[in-house]
Amino acid sequence: MIILCAISSAYTAIILGRCWIILQNRFPLYREHVPYPYPAIGYEAFGNPGKYIVSFCVLFTLFGVSTVFLLIASENIQSLFTGGISFCAWLPIIAAVLCPFTWLGTPKDFWPIAVGAMSATVLACLLMFVQILMDIKINPEPQHSNTTFKKFFVAFGTILFAFGGHAAFPTIQHDMKRPSNFKWGVIWSYAVIVLMYLPVATSGYFIYGDKLDTNPNGDSILSLMSPGGITTTVTVLITAHLTFGYIIVINPFCQQFEEALGVKPGFGIKRCIVRSFVVACNLFVAETIPHFGAILSLVGGSTVVFLTFVFPSLFYIRLMTMEDDGNKPVIIPLYERVIHYEIILIGIFGGIASTFSAIDDMASGASSFTVPCYVNASAAHL
Repeated sequence: MIILCAISSAYTAIILGRCWIILQNRFPLYREHVPYPYPAIGYEAFGNPGKYIVSFCVLFTLFGVSTVFLLIASENIQSLFTGGISFCAWLPIIAAVLCPFTWLGTPKDFWPIAVGAMSATVLACLLMFVQILMDIKINPEPQHSNTTFKKFFVAFGTILFAFGGHAAFPTIQHDMKRPSNFKWGVIWSYAVIVLMYLPVATSGYFIYGDKLDTNPNGDSILSLMSPGGITTTVTVLITAHLTFGYIIVINPFCQQFEEALGVKPGFGIKRCIVRSFVVACNLFVAETIPHFGAILSLVGGSTVVFLTFVFPSLFYIRLMTMEDDGNKPVIIPLYERVIHYEIILIGIFGGIASTFSAIDDMASGASSFTVPCYVNASAAHL
């Protein structure tokens, strides 16, 4: 599934890049600065409905990703500091610490944070793989649970979440000196990502087996790794990545929210209030669903599926075959059409199944930490 999702996601990323090139060739206004390129592609393909649907999916994805980052960071910090502070109590502490950093401008103003986040992830994946291999001796005969319909599609949403960067791809391509070379950036980037994900995921599967299914500490494979210097270092590195990543991911969401409210660009009290409110909303969702795997599967199986599988192929077919302003439709070869239709159908069916499975997983109580933090706190107080 990891390999198939990576190949499919890389292909649709290249297709999305072609859509942006079409817009730049047809409409000179898109050669200048465009704050939201993906919704612009939706607009030129299907008008305002396409623009608004894409905008919603992008915002929902960014909000979900930032919530997941907040949850995992809290879980990691709880494991590092084994004092009396609970996982739920760490959430507001971390949110309060990160909140002032969200008041910064745009990602171009703090690009070193992205470099630091990526470096931390590469080193963490390497160390995780080493530690997992070292754990073979403590779990020589791992057991594996049977795969069910719900488990398969929850996994589908989770894995696709890992390759769901399409919301930002048109922005990256637009800022490139040579946008036509975007496909090579996609190919090399996905190759590096697979080299990081695949060893950790497969080694964890073959060595830990179904221990993760019954793990009382949630979905994180870190909680199954033997304690020691390597595990502690990995936890610190991943936590650093998550805190850096939170500042980056929440920023575009805040910018669009500010634009909708009419807040002028530039640092000011209104920006601080709006972005603090967004962080507070993040915190409320995290306290309500304090199980990052559930949110990860829900976002990955819903909006990420549409942004990754459905929209790129759908918009590409529409832009290539539409006739307006003197542009003649282009005939797409039959084999290419079949590929696009298959991707769209897989995306729609997989997205519906993954979303249903993720919601059912949360509603049935199959996930750990399903009870909201404030419910637990109220019960403890009573």
